[in-house]
Amino acid sequence: MTSMFSPGAGTTAAIAPLRAKWGWIVALGVVYLVAGLIALGSVAQATAASVLIVGAMMIVAGVFEVIAAFQVKTWGRFIVWLLLGALYIVAGFVAWDNPFLTAVWLTLILGAALVAGGIMRIFLAFNMKHGSPWVWIVISGLVTLLLGVIVLAHWPVSAVYTLGIFLGVDLVFAGAGWIGLGLGLRNAA
Repeated sequence: MTSMFSPGAGTTAAIAPLRAKWGWIVALGVVYLVAGLIALGSVAQATAASVLIVGAMMIVAGVFEVIAAFQVKTWGRFIVWLLLGALYIVAGFVAWDNPFLTAVWLTLILGAALVAGGIMRIFLAFNMKHGSPWVWIVISGLVTLLLGVIVLAHWPVSAVYTLGIFLGVDLVFAGAGWIGLGLGLRNAA
């Protein structure tokens, strides 16, 4: 029987290059972990930083959408692509101009999405076949629903810290995952 850290013969050769770089993987995890702790230490700045990154991505996506529109201008949807690209560019600049106002609306959308996602998971869990691990899906749905309700109950004030907390927690867990992988690879060597 093989486990995650004692792979079979075929897998051993495939992960050999990773094993040789386990230290770099741990270092990546440490960088993620430190960045996450910094984000959790100043959630308002982390919220602003995440909104600025989203704004920059929207501007880049919008520019490429406009370029794509001109590449396919013979297709009947040229104006739709052009307007969509322009909308992304404008939204990106709005995010850059006022990141905390943007965070207010992103937090509202996030809260609503969490509530909807939680309700859907609970609904799907109760429609799963008997004998399947449906209880875990219900628990996951309840946690997601609860997070959404908390975010919405404190909205718009929650906009100052919610995105920063989510970013920080994500970075901490990603860092822990990379560290665990790296140390597991070292121990498997």
